[in-house]
Amino acid sequence: MATLWGIHNDEPDLDLVGEGFVSVGWDVGDLREIGPDRARLKEVIRRRYPSAKEGAIPVWAGVLYRFAFEMEPGDLIISPNKADRTLNFGRVTGDYFFDPGAEMHRHRRPVEWTHTDVPRAQFSQNARYEIGSAVTLFTVNRHADEFLTFIDTGVPATTPELPEHEVEQATASAEDEPNAERIAQFTSDFVIEALHALGPYSFERFVAGLLEAMGYRAEVTQASGDGGFDVVAYRDPLGLEPPIIKVQCKRTVNTIGGPDVQKLIGTLSHGNNEAGLFVTLGAYTSDARHMARSRHDLRLIDGTQLVEHIYENYEKLDLEWRRLLPLRRLYVVDRSVGD
Repeated sequence: MATLWGIHNDEPDLDLVGEGFVSVGWDVGDLREIGPDRARLKEVIRRRYPSAKEGAIPVWAGVLYRFAFEMEPGDLIISPNKADRTLNFGRVTGDYFFDPGAEMHRHRRPVEWTHTDVPRAQFSQNARYEIGSAVTLFTVNRHADEFLTFIDTGVPATTPELPEHEVEQATASAEDEPNAERIAQFTSDFVIEALHALGPYSFERFVAGLLEAMGYRAEVTQASGDGGFDVVAYRDPLGLEPPIIKVQCKRTVNTIGGPDVQKLIGTLSHGNNEAGLFVTLGAYTSDARHMARSRHDLRLIDGTQLVEHIYENYEKLDLEWRRLLPLRRLYVVDRSVGD
């Protein structure tokens, strides 16, 4: 039976989907020359990284060992994309290989990607906890059926949510302590889910409120319906001085394509120095992002960026929205600092 693996790779310069592979880091040479010997692998890592924390060496060795010697052709891969909160699904199509010409992540395996840019929100909260592991490479066990059903049918299986008192146990399935990355992901998911639960008009009001917290004056407009924009924002008190920003709000966690963005562009009056802003809880297709890059009067905000803007301006939000999103700042253990 094929193993279902989760792998984290947040290197923005690697095009895993476009080039058809998965990879891990650590510059220790071709693992086939070391062989399936955990003790030898740890010794090579220890020599290559003399300043590494002793506790990290067996973890790194375990990742490299599983990637090179336990993963097999035919196994399935889930690769979360932290940048846009989506998941990519694929199947391993070949053996481990070492790419000496690559600038980074030279340990690689070929992958055929079958489902890409899949919103994380399609899956249960507990399933997302499991693949939120801080470990680079891990097997997906507890919620494997939910993901496997999606791979086969395109629709996730229904996985019963754990009671609240068992959530902590679920989040610790891959590690035995809380960590900054997991807490950050949990909070981001909470914010997105709370906003997704709003009605369309309430979401538009929230976006207007966030823009006001950022220093704009904003108002929701009912005139345009679903034909172009939902909020108008401006800097001056009367809304007469350019630029006038027309904002389209989409309360979806799915991916927004070029046609939706084009609708917003069609509302802009160039002579009046108007600008367009598209806000969504999901992500954007490459053609939609290309439109934004090619225009000085258009900006796209995806779910990840929206959460960041909320964090930066949280204290300035109206009480109504702070009650919807009860957050507070705190320090958490971050093992990656100083590595």
